[in-house]
Amino acid sequence: MTIPASHPSATSLNWRAYWELCKPRVLREIVFATVVGIFLAVPGLPPLALAFWAMLGIALAAASAAAVNQIIEYKIDAEMGRTSGRPLPSGLITPRQAIVFAVLVGISSMAVLLKFTNGLTALLTFFTLIGYAIVYTVYLKPATPQNIVIGGVTGAVPPVLGWCAITGDVDPHALLLALIIFVWTPPHFWALAIARLEDYRIVAKKIPVLPVTDGIPITQLHIFLYTLLLFIVGLFPYLTHMSGLIYLAGAVGFGGAFIYHAWRLKQDASPTVAWKTFRNSLVYLVGIFTVLLVDHYVKI
Repeated sequence: MTIPASHPSATSLNWRAYWELCKPRVLREIVFATVVGIFLAVPGLPPLALAFWAMLGIALAAASAAAVNQIIEYKIDAEMGRTSGRPLPSGLITPRQAIVFAVLVGISSMAVLLKFTNGLTALLTFFTLIGYAIVYTVYLKPATPQNIVIGGVTGAVPPVLGWCAITGDVDPHALLLALIIFVWTPPHFWALAIARLEDYRIVAKKIPVLPVTDGIPITQLHIFLYTLLLFIVGLFPYLTHMSGLIYLAGAVGFGGAFIYHAWRLKQDASPTVAWKTFRNSLVYLVGIFTVLLVDHYVKI
């Protein structure tokens, strides 16, 4: 890997740049999903000290994986308007600095999880880190436009990790939370890909995405069908008696809204509609997990 010449600011401690290397928006989603798994793992409140260390360890692993992802893809990031301002392509951090940061944060993650949670959580977190940073980024992402479907497995794991940190095992209900995220990921990403289509056309030979390789109509149909499937999967916590009526109402409401936006996108693939669908996908995930937490503690 060729190391570009250092930018004048790259040698200073630019903590904001290192924070951006962690992909903070994605990191917030991962921490939130982890928290959901932590609090649903037990009937009452989980041990708060254990919950803190679990969140910290898993967040550090996610930050390390995000940094490795950007190290591998910094040349591609430089070609896309959406990512050209990231720390590596902009020269705020050199690849060497990013590698040191990713390794230190990754080691810290494993140390925290091994000391304060349990070996199974540390092992699963390690495999998730490798799965995203190496298997997905290096092999799956450039290989197929269905990369986001296969790679979605690693993105779906955080609630399982949070649950395992508290109980020491992998519960079927935790896997159900992962299933929701897994089915949610393709329509979420493909809506963004349509909204940012020109960016992805630029790097199409390096990162194939469905709207570029198969066309907009196929992608519109995929988004709509996945959203219908997500609505059904979103009902599983109620159907399996994991949750009650509060969750059911939220699942129907948030799921119905997502279907509405996916249907609009099926009729109109303009960047504006695609962007609204993408944003609503975030509302869906936060909303459905929030009502799941409320339902867990408020029974009617």
